[in-house]
Amino acid sequence: MTPRRAPTARFDPLAITVMANAFAMTAEEMGTVLVRGALSPNIRERRDASAALFDAHGRMVAQAAHIPVHLGAMPESVRAVRSCNPRPGDVFLLNDPYDGGSHLPDLTLVEAIGRRGTVVGYSAVRAHHADVGGMSPGSMPQGATELVQEGIVIPPTRLVRDGRLDAELLRLVLANVRTPEERRGDLRAQLAACAAGAQGWLALLDREGRGQVDAAVRAVLDYTERLARARILELGDIAGSARDALEGDGVSEREVPIVVAASVHRGRLRLDFTGSSPIVPGNVNCPASVTRAAAVFVLRTLLPHDVPTNEGIARALDLVLPEGCVLDARWPAAVAAGNVETSQRVTDTIFAALANAGVPVPAQGQGTMNNVTFGAPGWTFYETLGGGQGASARGRGPDAVHVGMSNTLNTPIEALERAYPLRVDEYAVRRGSGGAGRYRGGDGVRRVYRALAECSVTLLTERRRRPPQGANGGSDGAPGCNAHNGRELPAKCRAGLRAGDTLSVETPGGGGWGVA
Repeated sequence: MTPRRAPTARFDPLAITVMANAFAMTAEEMGTVLVRGALSPNIRERRDASAALFDAHGRMVAQAAHIPVHLGAMPESVRAVRSCNPRPGDVFLLNDPYDGGSHLPDLTLVEAIGRRGTVVGYSAVRAHHADVGGMSPGSMPQGATELVQEGIVIPPTRLVRDGRLDAELLRLVLANVRTPEERRGDLRAQLAACAAGAQGWLALLDREGRGQVDAAVRAVLDYTERLARARILELGDIAGSARDALEGDGVSEREVPIVVAASVHRGRLRLDFTGSSPIVPGNVNCPASVTRAAAVFVLRTLLPHDVPTNEGIARALDLVLPEGCVLDARWPAAVAAGNVETSQRVTDTIFAALANAGVPVPAQGQGTMNNVTFGAPGWTFYETLGGGQGASARGRGPDAVHVGMSNTLNTPIEALERAYPLRVDEYAVRRGSGGAGRYRGGDGVRRVYRALAECSVTLLTERRRRPPQGANGGSDGAPGCNAHNGRELPAKCRAGLRAGDTLSVETPGGGGWGVA
């Protein structure tokens, strides 16, 4: 059957919406295949993974509604793969933050989709693996001062060549992790997800014709950019700045300043991070791709919910990153916490700058992912914990949700206790932790773990000293707290647990909005 071809490359809003949803549903299908096929609770239950679809030029066409910090940085992965001259059907594995990755536990697979001997697009999936080697179980170490301490570093490397899996490369990777069989299973799920994306993209090309799909991609990206720029112009001639800080870098307790000035320049949102901290010894350094992901997320929240999420949003941003600053990390700086914690602080600081410019934004949410990593010989377990979202002019903030750059679920207690020598003694909403105001901030959570065998735990958390701020006269949310057998722990630390020991994590509440 001859593919249908439109007589013109013009698309009305309805046609753009149809094609945008066709692209997005392919990405969503990739995500479904990934989480259903994964072995680890971190991917299968928490869904700490993301999927996206790119055209032959490496432009992000669509993403699934997954993790903002993954997806905003994923175009760098495809750019890195394209520089390796991929052949149709090749699948690349990478995690190097300085060559397309974000942080080392995020293993990314990118498949070059082939049709009639030509690369016609790319499917990409990124998943946080519960261990990729390094100095501590779970590969989210406290105190790392260089990248190689955090795990195995993989530049863009062909995992599948000419349709065949490179067993030797896979064996090399698995020899450098603590839980090889779990990693093997999760990587197989990622391969299946990439294949699902390739099949969906090829089906679109067969049905519509490549010329029509290429024209639709251009139309959808341009449409998104127009909507983003129009929203920015609605903000007016704004100028606002804000300063916040991280509570130490994992090596010292010295605060790490984050500074941003927000303005509108030629229809684009300009974010200037001049004044932010230089690169620090610890691992809160943040690759530029992750900083950009935080900016994309903030701009996306300002747009109507039905605007497609694709590269068009990033086109409406202009970032100024001073060379050598903590938000533009360079080799060999450690970055594990930069991806999860600094990205959150960047988000908070941009929102604060917009608020100071008169843009209506919510009060601050918990501002941390509350990274908790347990491990011992033969097993590792990683999760992040939800907290309070900030209130806004629309109403109260939600309780016990993942905020900002995280969009994962909680790990069900049953799945955790079945898989690991851990027990959850308590899991509850932390009532009263949200800030007061006309609308209260959302409450955080309290989660108490009991070790059933000797193990270690690593914590990378924030908002333990600096509470989430209220807005428009609302009160601040309560800061979080970590404790080992009732004794308070630093925000970033590693501790040994004996059988019977407890670890409690109380996550921050969101800021309140308005005067009560």
